[in-house]
Amino acid sequence: MKILLVEDEHLAAQRLETLLKQFLPAGKVISVCDSIAQTVRWLNANPAPDIAFFDIRLGDGLSFDVFKQVDIYFPVVFTTAYDQYAIKAFQVNGLDYLLKPVEEQELERALKKFEAGHQLIDQQLKEVLLKMNSQLQVQDFKSRYLIKVGEHLKMVDVSDIAFGYSQEKANYFRTIEGRTYSIDQSLDQLDLELDSKKFHRISRKYIININAIEDMLSFGSSRMKLIMKGMDKSEEIIVSRDRVKAFKEWLED
Repeated sequence: MKILLVEDEHLAAQRLETLLKQFLPAGKVISVCDSIAQTVRWLNANPAPDIAFFDIRLGDGLSFDVFKQVDIYFPVVFTTAYDQYAIKAFQVNGLDYLLKPVEEQELERALKKFEAGHQLIDQQLKEVLLKMNSQLQVQDFKSRYLIKVGEHLKMVDVSDIAFGYSQEKANYFRTIEGRTYSIDQSLDQLDLELDSKKFHRISRKYIININAIEDMLSFGSSRMKLIMKGMDKSEEIIVSRDRVKAFKEWLED
């Protein structure tokens, strides 16, 4: 049985592989992908696995984006430290949804569910999954946000947003012209609502618009510093060390 892991935390991938050997001795992990871009490339170049385990939050976005780029017929078990993605997970052929750290009992339950239904995947189910994939591929992303400014409401087009950021437990948009607006959405919500081809989460604090990047500089031993339209001179927008690789892959995608 061929198993694909999509996980950007080395220790988490290692632990999951160890547990899989315990509960699925006939299984073999054939690849570990650590980003959306790498997963899409691997799936386009290799035969489909029998089952896959997808971490939801990756360095270059949410793994749901894989489903928008590749037709997936095989069962997927999602693993995540966040519980707000459960409904979305089952909309994209999610066999199960496991919260991190993955418990042995929960993993065993997911594998039993897989083994019980493995022989039931027929052409009719494939057609349903293809339809679901098609719906995801035409999903509409946010084109504008309605923002409260004092007693007034203002519409801000997504194309005018240079970056979103969090500060002192609040969240904001900065426009290309340098205006700052307080927003109700968390950066996790923006990850779901904005087109991942144009917007990218570079750290826990920032999500940036590719069209607002003015310059990119090496920063320290393994980080990057971005110069963005609309930013203050005193600001430092840094691509976190663990996301630099995924960020570069996103830029080249």
